[in-house]
Amino acid sequence: MIQDSIIHKAEILMEALPYIQQFRNTVAVVKFGGSAMENPELTRMTMQDIVMLEAIGMKVVVVHGGGKAITARLKELEIPTQFINGFRMTCEKTISVVDDVLHNVVNRSLVEDIRSIGGTGAQISGKKILRSEKMYSTNPETGEKVDIGFVGKVIAVNPKPILDALDFRIIPVITPLAEDFMGQPYNINADVAACEIAKSLRARKLVFLSDVPGVLRDPKDESSRISIIRTGDVADLVANGTLSGGMLPKIQSCTDAIEHGVTQVHMIDGRTPHSLLLEIFTHKGIGTQIIRG
Repeated sequence: MIQDSIIHKAEILMEALPYIQQFRNTVAVVKFGGSAMENPELTRMTMQDIVMLEAIGMKVVVVHGGGKAITARLKELEIPTQFINGFRMTCEKTISVVDDVLHNVVNRSLVEDIRSIGGTGAQISGKKILRSEKMYSTNPETGEKVDIGFVGKVIAVNPKPILDALDFRIIPVITPLAEDFMGQPYNINADVAACEIAKSLRARKLVFLSDVPGVLRDPKDESSRISIIRTGDVADLVANGTLSGGMLPKIQSCTDAIEHGVTQVHMIDGRTPHSLLLEIFTHKGIGTQIIRG
C-alpha cells in the first residue's frame, strides 16, 4: 500500500514533466482576486503554487485585487461605498483609502506570504508602471457619460521594472493602481491591469484566479464547464447567451490579450486548493483555457 502511494506520487510528477519543460523560462501573469483572498489558508496555498512555479523556472508576475478589504476599511471610516455599472465610485477620500489598503495591507501581506514560504517577492506599485487617464461610465438608458471619480483607463505600461525583477528571480506583486501625467492616482480594475501587463510582457500565460470554475454552459451546473474556448468561438457564445453579464467583459479582455501577443488565458477557481498547479501541470486542467483560433 505504501509502495503504491509512492508510485502514484511519482506518476503525478511525471505527468507534470512535459509541462515543466515546455513552460520553463516563460512569463505567466497571475491575477489573484475574489473570495479566495479572504481565506488566509487558500491565499497561502496560492502563494505556494506561485513560489513552486518560480522554483521550476517560470517567471511569475502577480497582479492582485482587494475590493473586499477596501470596502471594509471604507466602512470603518464611515465613507459611503457606491458602485455604478460595476465600477466603484472613487472620490478623493476613497482613492486615498484604496491606495493605502492595496499597498500597505493586501500587497504587503502577499509579499510576506511569498517570503515566508521561501520565495522572493517584491512590491511593485502599479502607479510606477501603469499610465492612465480618467475614464467615464455610461448611462445605459441615455448613453450619457457618467463621472465615477478617480477611476482610470490604462493607456501605457512600462514593463521595465517587472522585467528587472524577473531577471533577478524576484516575483513582482503589483497593485492595480495607476497615475496620470500629473501624478494623480487612479483606481484600475484588477482584471484590466493584469491584461495590460500581460500584453506588455507578451506573456505565455495569463491566469485569472476568481470565484468561478471557468466558463459554464449552464451557470447552475459546474459540470457544464467548457475546457477550451477558441477566440473564434466567442461571438457564437455571446449570441447563444453562454457568455453574458460580468463574464462578457472579462472574456473580451482575454481575447484582446491574445490578439496582442499573450499565448493562453486560463480562468480557474481560486477556491480550489492548488488550482494553479492543477491547471498548468495536468493533462485535463480544472478551468477554462482560451486560445487563438
